[in-house]
Amino acid sequence: MAAAIIKETPAPSGSKPSPQPSQPSQKSMSKAERRELQERQRAAKLVQKQQIGGPSAPSSAKSKAPSAPQRKQQAADAAKSKDSSAAKDLATTSAAMDDVSSGLKSRGLRIFSHFGVPKQLGSGVKGVTDIHPAIIRIGLLFSEFKICGANARCIATLSAFKTVRPMSVTMGNAIRQLKLEISGSDIDLPEQDAKDELCQTIDNYVRDRIIFADEVIQDLAGKKIKDGDVVLTFSRSSLVQKILLHAHAEGKRFSVIVIDSRPLNEGKALLKALTSVNPPLPCTYALLSALPSLITEATTVFLGAHSLHSNGAVYSRAGTAIVAMMAKAHGIPVVVSCETYKYSENVMLDGFGKNELAPAKFSPSDPKPSLMLEVLNPLYDVTPPTSITAVVTEVGMIPPSSISSIPLALGVATL
Repeated sequence: MAAAIIKETPAPSGSKPSPQPSQPSQKSMSKAERRELQERQRAAKLVQKQQIGGPSAPSSAKSKAPSAPQRKQQAADAAKSKDSSAAKDLATTSAAMDDVSSGLKSRGLRIFSHFGVPKQLGSGVKGVTDIHPAIIRIGLLFSEFKICGANARCIATLSAFKTVRPMSVTMGNAIRQLKLEISGSDIDLPEQDAKDELCQTIDNYVRDRIIFADEVIQDLAGKKIKDGDVVLTFSRSSLVQKILLHAHAEGKRFSVIVIDSRPLNEGKALLKALTSVNPPLPCTYALLSALPSLITEATTVFLGAHSLHSNGAVYSRAGTAIVAMMAKAHGIPVVVSCETYKYSENVMLDGFGKNELAPAKFSPSDPKPSLMLEVLNPLYDVTPPTSITAVVTEVGMIPPSSISSIPLALGVATL
């Protein structure tokens, strides 16, 4: 304050004003610098008022008392200063409360911060006009969970890529074969021919790696279903649904136990599909909490997979690991049906290192989230290879210990 008083002391009437150093514009200043500048200007005005009308100023007969308009102006300035300081205090208090509130709210989510938390539509999207409408449309369907399942999402993604110009597509590491086709295309090939060739490659990929693979797996896994069996499955896998319907179409008489769980309750869709055929399949529907009471009635457990890893672990819908481990404890064979295009060379040990949270709209209405309570719905878990009897793929039935040989069985180094 002393330095500010010395700088702002008005020069004598006979001396020339010293040149002031040029100050940067307020737009280029940071918020803290602008606040400091305002405090210095306010202190300088206060010093000037004290020197002019304060007790330290020399009292003479020539000095005049401030007029009524000046008194009104000073009162208005003082009130404005009080309002501004009160507003600053309120803003500071509000910001502090927000920090405390956010700290309390994020305290429970801190260890889950690396999970894929769903965001609101349109948040964090840059350059939306540069994204093809087909990609935006498929992304909205994914975010609303109107397209679920690994097969359905892969087919929808590849179908969306077919509508985009080939030279503009970046498909990521998950579709290495398609990237290889793009990088190996002839640069002298006309654009339309390159597009047709890429679309044909996408069609062949869907046909060979998904559709034909599912048909082969249906035949292999269907042989494990006998008359009188009770097949237990969890949630909904499109491939398991095809296996059950294929075995039913062959005239095999068996029943199905559908175990389901929140938040998606996908087992209801499987139950509807199994009971809609003629004649309908005998089914029992129960939640995951009823598994201990029903597991003893099952003769075989069929499960789907989101991905299959080189260490034999299966990454699938949350709850799959509980079903597999409980079936293993009761001596019931656990058969996982999975296409080879879901194979990953990564090693996965648990579902904590990588996972995804379900959107808030799938959370139950009770209890409601609060500052001290956060509802979490992880979508996937990891089933250890020790709980799996066999994995049925289009290249055959493989034990979990030999999962890493899938690329060799396909005749390729990597998938």
